[in-house]
Amino acid sequence: MADKAKNVIRKTDGEAIALARRLIRSARHGALAVIEPETGAPFASRVATATDLDGSPIILVSTLSTHTSGLAADPRCSLLVGEPGKGDPLAHPRITLSCMAERLERGTPAGDRARRRYLNRHPKAKLYADFGDFSFVRLAMERASLNGGFGKAYLLGPDDLAPHLPANAGLADTEQGALEHMNEDHRDAIDLYARHFGGARSDGWLITGIDAEGLDIASGDEVHRVLFPAPLGEAGALRAVLVDMAKTARAMETNSQHAANPT
Repeated sequence: MADKAKNVIRKTDGEAIALARRLIRSARHGALAVIEPETGAPFASRVATATDLDGSPIILVSTLSTHTSGLAADPRCSLLVGEPGKGDPLAHPRITLSCMAERLERGTPAGDRARRRYLNRHPKAKLYADFGDFSFVRLAMERASLNGGFGKAYLLGPDDLAPHLPANAGLADTEQGALEHMNEDHRDAIDLYARHFGGARSDGWLITGIDAEGLDIASGDEVHRVLFPAPLGEAGALRAVLVDMAKTARAMETNSQHAANPT
């Protein structure tokens, strides 16, 4: 039986890693499982999610929630993300992350960054995020089980899920300014990124996060991930990359229009 179980797992490749990261980055919520302190039994609940610069999930928890006391007693937890679509929900990709929860202190660089990135993704949470009984928690990913669809099972490690990219250190200081500038002055460019690099079919997009690998964008409840042509070598390269992507997208759009209307 053990040999058969091992054969189900495919060798982890670049495609599996890319899918895993996209599922984590594009998730708006997930199922969090903890150990209930009073019973020692598993307890699962839905939580809203964002990600840190390296891709680690961030959640906002209240002391009134069972999962908060569970994490305080035992930081081991798992998070299931992956949005089901039409038809069989088991036919759609999802990933289960095995994590260690870390409560982030208010006023620290990590805590402030988590608050900023979470509220960019979930702006309505500004109504209660600073209440005294709420706190941000970072879920450090230790391993993951990826189900990419029927017959597509993979096991991934922490380096597959949250790669160390030096540019993220610089983006910790510059991301918010760049995000606000793009959202205020370059909404047309964001729509281009969404259509030509993010697979979106509509306009009205905002950037909710920037990291060394790409952009998180949202329009209402819809979210997409836009990857850069290559990870940023340094934070200062962001502007040039965004300009080049806009030029490429505009050229693609012009060529498409000419092809549709050759006269």
